[in-house]
Amino acid sequence: MNTESVESRLEPGGESLLALQRATHATLHVLTTELAALKLTPSEINALANLADGRPRTVSELGAAIGSKPTTTTGVLDRLEKRGHLTRALKPGDRRSVRIELTEQGRAAAATVREAFAELEARALAAVRPEDVAGYRAVLAALGEAAR
Repeated sequence: MNTESVESRLEPGGESLLALQRATHATLHVLTTELAALKLTPSEINALANLADGRPRTVSELGAAIGSKPTTTTGVLDRLEKRGHLTRALKPGDRRSVRIELTEQGRAAAATVREAFAELEARALAAVRPEDVAGYRAVLAALGEAAR
């Protein structure tokens, strides 16, 4: 068993989180550039990527998935709805919840977004050993849990 503390394995001063932040911004820049024809903001790209599985969601579920405040999520949804990518309707059996669903146009855009995500990830991780990718995913999961 490895008794080395987590702190002794991390860079001082939150450098791992800073590197993650830089990578996130670089990734968003690449995706926004590659998806320029769709004329989407990074927040809209994130929302469509999360909706690409076709499963309807409530505003709060999507907000949690994309890591946005309710007001920010609502603004993103307003823009995507105005452009014909999604619809919002009252959730059956719960008049207080709104269900979000992609339109046919939205499904096509979301599929394009997910394909761009997959291609970028494949390029970025092509030279990385599978066990290192598994460790990376474990770190991301731990960071996600710590943020709750």
